[in-house]
Amino acid sequence: MRAMNIQVNTGLSGWTQMKAAWNKNRIHYLQEALGLSIFMASACYFGAMLFSPESSWYSVIKNELIRNGLMGVSMGITALFIFYSPLTSPSGAQINPAVSIAFLRIGRMCRYDTLFFILFQMAGGTITVIIMQRLMGKLLTSAPVCSVVTIPGKYGTAVAALTELVIAFITMMMVLFTSHHRVLKNYTRIFAACLVCTWVILAGPLSGFGMNPARSFASALPAQIWTAFWIYLLMPLAGMLAAAEVFLKTSSVKQQTV
Repeated sequence: MRAMNIQVNTGLSGWTQMKAAWNKNRIHYLQEALGLSIFMASACYFGAMLFSPESSWYSVIKNELIRNGLMGVSMGITALFIFYSPLTSPSGAQINPAVSIAFLRIGRMCRYDTLFFILFQMAGGTITVIIMQRLMGKLLTSAPVCSVVTIPGKYGTAVAALTELVIAFITMMMVLFTSHHRVLKNYTRIFAACLVCTWVILAGPLSGFGMNPARSFASALPAQIWTAFWIYLLMPLAGMLAAAEVFLKTSSVKQQTV
């Protein structure tokens, strides 16, 4: 979950700059698609196996807290793999439009790279959920799993919205400040994976743990469940942009725009 030094600057704008970005970085766009694809494949598999009453695991692991804990650990390990894998890490393994837009805000991303990152993140995640639906069938698509769609928990939309805002803000604050620290930058990806694990366990029951518009869209479209989708589109973006503003106000990093 980093901003890599992949920008290309033609000194121009519009189509010329977009074409230059595409020609130089299209492999990184594919890496972003693959990154969220891996994340969604893992979420679908472990979500179905741990939470579907028809799963063989469900009758063995009856305690919901244990199931939530196992889901958190599984997704944390998945995130760690994505962050470090040579297949996905060269792009920065952002796998989240809100992260990419926050990096754009602080001047670490080209606007056209950001656009392509977001498009490929959404495509990679959505296509993977559709494939997993075909592979796992009702185990994944039936309630309560519903293609691991993110919807508010039993405390309602207000709590879900606040949860998404807070976890997005904390996560991006960690990423920005540790990744620009001389020592801590070596551990940013580990910290991020630990937060993914933590948020799945703590935020999952409250908001479904979205924190990623592409991840939420990837489940919502195939499942055709759009309950309070605005939360998962706007709150992660608001939280991470707020973190970016705090970072810009308190750091010596200069904003640039390409």
